[in-house]
Amino acid sequence: MFFKRNLSTFAFISLLFLAVFALSGCGSPKSSPETPDNGVHPSGETELTGSITVVGSTSVQPVSDLLAEAFMDEHPGTNIYVQGGGSSAGIRAADDGAAEIGASSRDLKDDEKHLKQYIIAKDGIAVVVHPSSNVSDLTIEQIRDIYAGNITNWSEAGGSNELIIVVTREEGSGTRSAFEEIVMGKDAITGKAIVQNSTGAVVTTVAGDKNAIGYISLASLKENVKALKVEGVEVTRDNIAAGSYKVARPFIYVTKGEPAGLAKSFLDFVLSPDAQGIIEQAGLVSVN
Repeated sequence: MFFKRNLSTFAFISLLFLAVFALSGCGSPKSSPETPDNGVHPSGETELTGSITVVGSTSVQPVSDLLAEAFMDEHPGTNIYVQGGGSSAGIRAADDGAAEIGASSRDLKDDEKHLKQYIIAKDGIAVVVHPSSNVSDLTIEQIRDIYAGNITNWSEAGGSNELIIVVTREEGSGTRSAFEEIVMGKDAITGKAIVQNSTGAVVTTVAGDKNAIGYISLASLKENVKALKVEGVEVTRDNIAAGSYKVARPFIYVTKGEPAGLAKSFLDFVLSPDAQGIIEQAGLVSVN
């Protein structure tokens, strides 16, 4: 009886030992290279996470969307939110802290130069008309006179005997500010102009009216409108880079002070050769 009892006790202890050993082998498996648990890639680089917002120019917005998409593809733990609103709105958002990065399609004004700026690309402002228009080339003086209301009929600029429908951007638009600085000088845009609050709205208006004229970013140029030569020079990337096309301006990102964290990583990416290639594919001129 004693022998049987000891044998049973020994068997129980042996089973218990095996159970504990088995459980210890299932406790906490090592992290696989595919699923690191310390926020570090197998390469040793810290994985980026978090979100930032880029707000501003509707001309810069399409390329910002492309850059944000490419960055998020490389860093799946991040979110880059891109919004329009105009250059002035973007600059204010960065200055007020409402956005990490502001986007502008004009140079900074004196009271905005306390912000840190990064020129990410160069862009031409295309002067556009309806594809059916028989006008193909205007001087800067002619464009100024049209927008000032001094030339009101296309026949005065080598076109048909039709009233000119002038389309412009809203106050605060970076494209308008650049256009006013480069083309208008001290002359004001006529109060009879149709005012649109985005690049897309200008394109739609001009594409829908055979007598309309507008101005847009080269990157937003579509086949449903025709770009005019200015002073005999086509609006192309090569001509903008060479300085021969005069109606050109920078695309700028701005931050309040030195950027840090995800904002800095995104800006570093935007200025990298890969991202500048994306910018060129979008029809803009690289800064590299």
